[in-house]
Formats: sequence, C-alpha cells, structure tokens
Amino acid sequence: MKPLQRLELLKDLVQQAVDRGATSVEAIHQQIAALPFEMLEKSGLLDDDKLRLRDKQQRTIGTVYDAIRRINRQVGELISDQFELVEDSAHIKKVLDEKDAAKAAARPRKTATKAERAPAKKPLKAKKTKTSRS
Repeated sequence: MKPLQRLELLKDLVQQAVDRGATSVEAIHQQIAALPFEMLEKSGLLDDDKLRLRDKQQRTIGTVYDAIRRINRQVGELISDQFELVEDSAHIKKVLDEKDAAKAAARPRKTATKAERAPAKKPLKAKKTKTSRS
C-alpha cells in the first residue's frame, strides 16, 4: 500500500472516530440534560412552557453536535481533495517525464566533429627575450 493511501485510510479512520464519538457524546449529553426535566415532570412541577424549553434545549444540543459532524465531514473532504491533488500531480509529472524521455530518444544524436574529439590544446606561453646590455 502506498504511503498516500495509508494516510488517506488513517484520515478515514479518524473521521469515523470523530463522527461516532460526537454521536455518542451527544446521546450522553441529551440524557444528562433531560434528567432535571424528567424529575420535574414526575413531581408534577413541569408545565407546558417548561416542556417547550426542554424541546428547545434538545434541539440546541442536537444542532451543536450536527455542526461538529458536518465540520468533520468537510475537513475530511478537504483532506481527501488534497490527497487527490498530490496523486494527480505525481501522475502528471510521470507523464511529462515519459514524454521528455521519448523526445530525447527520438532526437538524432549529434556526432562530435574531429576538432571536438581532439584534446584541448594548452595555450602557448609567450617567450621571454633577453635584452642586451649596453
């Protein structure tokens, strides 16, 4: 399995864990938040206004955890898009490298001329001349 595929699999596992965790925490949160209302209802102290408050609280809690799950999905999609871009760029590079190699192989090879094959000549040094004394 390629490293990028492993990373994407790991991303999927983390994303699933966050989603399931948010759902579990939401259920616990809803149960704990409902306890005072249940106690008031059993004792007969809960009227219609307080029942509406209970419904509003449940919807608010649900909205928060829905937002967490939605953000988790969006982050997962963003990361998947980035993985896809990396894979696409690697594929494009491979195709371009293959085309460059094919072009290089198709070009006629330049043969070196006799002058190019000859070893480079050393530059001539200027000769020192003796000056006569008077």
